[in-house]
Amino acid sequence: MTQIPEINLEKTKNDILKFIQNKVSESHTDGIVIGLSGGIDSTLAAYLACEAIGKDKVFGITMPSSTTPTEDNVHGIEIAERLGIEHTQVAIDGILNEFLSMTQLEENNLAIGNLKARIRMSIIYYHANAKNYLVCGTGNRSEILIGYFTKHGDGACDMEPIGDLYKTDVYRLSEYLNIPHEILDKPPRAGLWTNQTDEDEIGMSYDLLDRILYLYSEKNMENDEIAEKLEIPIEDVDMIITKVIRSEHKSKVPESPKKTII
Repeated sequence: MTQIPEINLEKTKNDILKFIQNKVSESHTDGIVIGLSGGIDSTLAAYLACEAIGKDKVFGITMPSSTTPTEDNVHGIEIAERLGIEHTQVAIDGILNEFLSMTQLEENNLAIGNLKARIRMSIIYYHANAKNYLVCGTGNRSEILIGYFTKHGDGACDMEPIGDLYKTDVYRLSEYLNIPHEILDKPPRAGLWTNQTDEDEIGMSYDLLDRILYLYSEKNMENDEIAEKLEIPIEDVDMIITKVIRSEHKSKVPESPKKTII
């Protein structure tokens, strides 16, 4: 079955390091703030940031809520300590509950999950502004393409160092950098509600998702061709491509109509 091409790990790493260095230099900022979820994406981004500009210029924040798996919060702190970066923890339930109390809207899992992501990014940007740091995003290509992120939440950042890596690439590069296996081996999850996992929410494994996205976005294959190539139901392909098309707006700068000159 078709696999996505393997990346040159050493060159990819060095290109990302140079990218991070250039972004910090061009912006005349003093470092990077990164939210540490305890997952593989933020861990990889933190490892790369530290190697690019030095651990003394990287600040990590863990932001647990009542639905955050204890293991993920522990891992976020452990990664900060392993890297030797300055870090803090801000529990977000107080902010979340105050917001929900003031709005008095009917509770909705998706809306609350997105609100959590936006509260976290507000906290990250506050620290970034106070320190004259840039915000490091942790999104990967797979999730960006299908819109599996919160607009103005985890999708808000000043740079996306791993944004061109499929999730499969993220695992490969993480193994190459010797990221701990307790991070690599657990299921990807955002912890936005109880027992949530990324693959359950997406509707398939990241391995299959990446192969569909590769054939669609890089090989320009039609849905039926992809289904035949991967020997999977056309409905699975349609589901993913529909996500891609419907979420395109999430990665675009807000548009304005053109003015008319007299």
